[in-house]
Amino acid sequence: MPRIPQIQERSDVPEDMAHHFDAIASSRGRVSGPFAMLLNSPEIAGRAAHLGSYIRFESVLSADIRELAIITAAREFDCHYEWSAHVVLARDSGVREEAIQAVANRGALDGLTDDEALVIGYGREMLGSKRVSDNTFGKAEARFGVKGVTELTATMGYYAMLACALNTFEVEPAPDAERLP
Repeated sequence: MPRIPQIQERSDVPEDMAHHFDAIASSRGRVSGPFAMLLNSPEIAGRAAHLGSYIRFESVLSADIRELAIITAAREFDCHYEWSAHVVLARDSGVREEAIQAVANRGALDGLTDDEALVIGYGREMLGSKRVSDNTFGKAEARFGVKGVTELTATMGYYAMLACALNTFEVEPAPDAERLP
């Protein structure tokens, strides 16, 4: 049971802030998960959703790279809700099962493609040790360019923020959803 109210009805948001609810519902089809919690502060929810919409729907990163980055962030924060929401999207976007299992089980990166190993390794460094080595950063910049490495970093940081909120507010996935091991 979440620690704070889940805002899922427009009437639960002050009228002068309802445009944030509307924007979230419009871009995602409904209000749920982290946004149902963040709407307890509508301005935070609106601003977070705006950034999230760019990351999810307009980023220069390909869908498979983006979703691999997201599930890596979910894993680094042990966020079951974020994992369950995005592991399906990762598979749908073409992320190989070997990469998904390496993330889920914190496994070795041997046998993964160069891109898979790079994204997972980048996320483990950034979110685990809180720094990215020159070697890893150089590889990411060479592969994705300055804009791409900026968006990779922002994607992982954004989903780390959502994972913090989801974990703090104790938002759990549906009982039948795929969970982290």
